[in-house]
Amino acid sequence: MTTKFRILLALLLVLLSAGLSPSALRAQSRNAPSAEHWVSTWATAQSLAPVPGFGGGGRGGRGGPPPQAPQVNAPQANAPQPPQTNAPQNGRGRGRGENPQGVIPQSLNDQTVRMVVHASLGGRRVRVQFSNAIGASALTIGSAHIAVRAKESEIVPATDRVLTFSGKPDCTIQPGVLMFSDPVDLEVAPLSDLAVSIYLPKDTGPPANHPVGLHTTYISKGDTTGQSVMPEPSTTTAYLWLTGVDVPAAPNAFAIVAYGDSITDGYATTKDANLAWPTLLAKRLAANKATAHIAVLNQGISGNQVLRDGAGISALARFDRDVLSQPHADTVVLMMGINDIGWPGTLLVPQGEPAPSAEDVIVGYEQLIARAHGKGLRIVGATLTPFEDTFHGNPLYGYYSEAKEAKRQAVNDWIRTSGAFDGVIDFDAVARDPANPKHIRAEFDSGDHLHPQDTGYKAMAESVDLGLLGVK
Repeated sequence: MTTKFRILLALLLVLLSAGLSPSALRAQSRNAPSAEHWVSTWATAQSLAPVPGFGGGGRGGRGGPPPQAPQVNAPQANAPQPPQTNAPQNGRGRGRGENPQGVIPQSLNDQTVRMVVHASLGGRRVRVQFSNAIGASALTIGSAHIAVRAKESEIVPATDRVLTFSGKPDCTIQPGVLMFSDPVDLEVAPLSDLAVSIYLPKDTGPPANHPVGLHTTYISKGDTTGQSVMPEPSTTTAYLWLTGVDVPAAPNAFAIVAYGDSITDGYATTKDANLAWPTLLAKRLAANKATAHIAVLNQGISGNQVLRDGAGISALARFDRDVLSQPHADTVVLMMGINDIGWPGTLLVPQGEPAPSAEDVIVGYEQLIARAHGKGLRIVGATLTPFEDTFHGNPLYGYYSEAKEAKRQAVNDWIRTSGAFDGVIDFDAVARDPANPKHIRAEFDSGDHLHPQDTGYKAMAESVDLGLLGVK
């Protein structure tokens, strides 16, 4: 028996006598204080197949290829036309059906996509998450880079970093799979913009996407992942396959997940300006040293519903993927249900499909509350904002009715009074017109009478009581 062997045997006996099995030792190593405390600094949720006239979202199911988009009946020649809106034509959305730069390619082949994300937390290293969760076929990424963004498609060259996957520069992501890149050193400042570039060497088929990205995405021919400026790019506002960026943060850092539909997504805000209410909330938190360790993640999907698939799988179906799986998520802010109330009776919903009641929406809330509490997360409910006259005069007319308004009031009353949530944010009180509580305030209205514009989102973010979000 060699001396080296005797030493190893003695060490093993000491560990066993202390009651530490090999599996316990592995667990102890994973949980060691020196382990990095990864927290998402940015995230987004994937939608389904596009529907014409819906700004990129769509109705469809899960599993298998993205469904063919249903045809939306065109209005008759003598039908009333959509009203002109008061939103300036500077890239801001003008209502749910209008997103002129949100066209998503049907597929990509020998092309590079550069996407801009706005970090909430800072850090010294990053890892990036890509998702093929709703993809119909395997995705090959030929190369990937991350860098600090300078302006438009331009990056700061000295910050350009190659991303690898288990040490390799390329990867294949099977349908339904999420994949992290290897961590890479990169100094990320709070509230800064990062550019993530991926090269797609062969035909991808329909891309898994988040359509209302509100940041310009740049697409160029060939592998341009390492170039400082994208050459001759086409543009969209969608995120393609990209779902998260994480940083190692302070041990007390955590994330707040804003979980909702288009009003959480930031629809109708000025493009490339970071003015969705969750982003503005992150700015509030970063400005205060006592709260600068808290990230805010926007997991809204425009058109999303609590109960049913539509523009994105339902809130009930995507909760594990988009909320519970977020590293060190602590609090959820739930603002969803207006589409469950509004969509039935419009041309985007098949005739004869029964409309959910207020009680049905509340049952959905109760399920989400139970699942959040089961994982130790706090969940705060946000009231549904006014929607009288929404889409008046266009093919989605019928989204609002007095009967639907009664449902909204019943849901809001339950949010405020049931005590089921860990706290309540009354966005309805912020957004409603004091002279007509069924209608959004004129100065906040983007023009479709549902979505706020920049000033409305700012008022929402400023109204949030930080004490409701677990802030000590």
